[in-house]
Amino acid sequence: MKTIVPAEQELIDRRRPDLQNPRIPELAELQWIARWMDSLVEIPGLRTRVGLDSILGLVPGLGDFGATLISLYILQAASRQGVSRLTMTRMGFNILLDLGLGSIPVVGDVFDVYWKANLRNVALLENHLQTNPKAAQRLRRGDWLFLCGMIVVLLLFLVGSVTVTYLTVTWLGKQLLS
Repeated sequence: MKTIVPAEQELIDRRRPDLQNPRIPELAELQWIARWMDSLVEIPGLRTRVGLDSILGLVPGLGDFGATLISLYILQAASRQGVSRLTMTRMGFNILLDLGLGSIPVVGDVFDVYWKANLRNVALLENHLQTNPKAAQRLRRGDWLFLCGMIVVLLLFLVGSVTVTYLTVTWLGKQLLS
């Protein structure tokens, strides 16, 4: 019997009969792809699941590139369904984070086990497909809050990077002049 952590359960068990939406006949295919990429097998004893994304990530360069192409297929399917730009931004951020951090040796491999971008993106697509206009408005507000938060984090990262670069260059300059 497979044991799944409750936090993972929400991402994994999203397939329900009410989501067999005629607007997107490929939804079952996208769910299947996301499961294969993010939660194919369980790691015994850790109560977590890994997929092909984590395995492909072990191949430097090519593995992350291939996994990202598959993630972009899900993003393209969402675009065809008219998902809002903000939700597309969230989906793109999930992919970018998966690619960016996933490409760091060792740390990225561990990150890939826990960051399940494809399952997250299919869940965002499913939310889009099953929302009524009032719920869609709430989701748009959530999208804006997410986007504002992402901008703040990126700005803080930029300021931190510039500060570290300045301090490093200053220190190197002092070392060379001494």
